[in-house]
Amino acid sequence: MKGFTLRRDLAVGAHRLEELAKGLEHTRGLGVMYPDETERLAFVRGVEVFVSAFQGYMWIDDVKGRVVCSADYLRHGDETSIFLDLVHELTHIKQHRQGQDLWDETFAYVDRPTEVEAYRVAVEEARDLGMEEEAICEYLHVPWCTDDEHARLCQTVGVRYYPKKRSG
Repeated sequence: MKGFTLRRDLAVGAHRLEELAKGLEHTRGLGVMYPDETERLAFVRGVEVFVSAFQGYMWIDDVKGRVVCSADYLRHGDETSIFLDLVHELTHIKQHRQGQDLWDETFAYVDRPTEVEAYRVAVEEARDLGMEEEAICEYLHVPWCTDDEHARLCQTVGVRYYPKKRSG
């Protein structure tokens, strides 16, 4: 995350991506999506982020074509997870601009081509950061997926699956 900075104090409302985070234009994922630096910088400058009072993490507002970030997640979330989520969601912004269906319900969430691509980009970023495989697996564990779906997502994106540790 060299060169990445995150502003956690943004008010609820619409902001340019560059107000929220700097350094994303240097990520591997955006470099692959936009090999031309001018095009990549234009993409980053053209993305809007809406900081939302709703609870959650990050998602795409496909009506307005922007990233939505929960204010609570922005303020208290792990910086590495926020970084990886931004890379993931920026992949969706590109897909959305290309006219891809981000919500194709003929696929389960973990099998949806747009999700698989976005998670693959995030996994590559995580590996570039030197994250351990178990930490990447943990990053891929999202509350809206079952353990079986989590295992399937890990397999699909090439991450070793570590079953979630249960307390008790």
